Amino acid sequence: MHKAMILSGAAALVLLSACEKAEAPAPAPTETTEVVDETVPADAADVEADSATAPHRFADWAGKWIGVEGMYVTITPGEPGKYKLDMQSDLDTQGSYDGSDSEHGIKFKRGAEELSLRRGSGDETGLKYLAGKKECLIVKEGEGYCRD
Repeated sequence: MHKAMILSGAAALVLLSACEKAEAPAPAPTETTEVVDETVPADAADVEADSATAPHRFADWAGKWIGVEGMYVTITPGEPGKYKLDMQSDLDTQGSYDGSDSEHGIKFKRGAEELSLRRGSGDETGLKYLAGKKECLIVKEGEGYCRD
């Protein structure tokens, strides 16, 4: 019986060492296929995805900003990178303007002027009423809008 145990142990070692040397075959690569919905053109699907996920660079500016003497601008995000600006820019000028993302703010055209709303402080507006305010948008010197 003692010999049988030794032979069994030796046979088990041989089997284990054979198992260690044998390499498991690498898994076969699986093929994937892309399912294309032919009812929607590929370009249209890409545009839809882009417009649905594209951010507005200045989305945190949305809402109403107050200037002096009843002036204001209300910013509403539209399509990606586009905004609607409802603005009372002076006592005689009230209108809606189409704006778009630019490097430093929201650019828009008012009359013949190419303008841009940019971040600034109340002191930078040059307007005494807005002095000391920290969260402001400036169009040009003498025209700015702030949030309290």
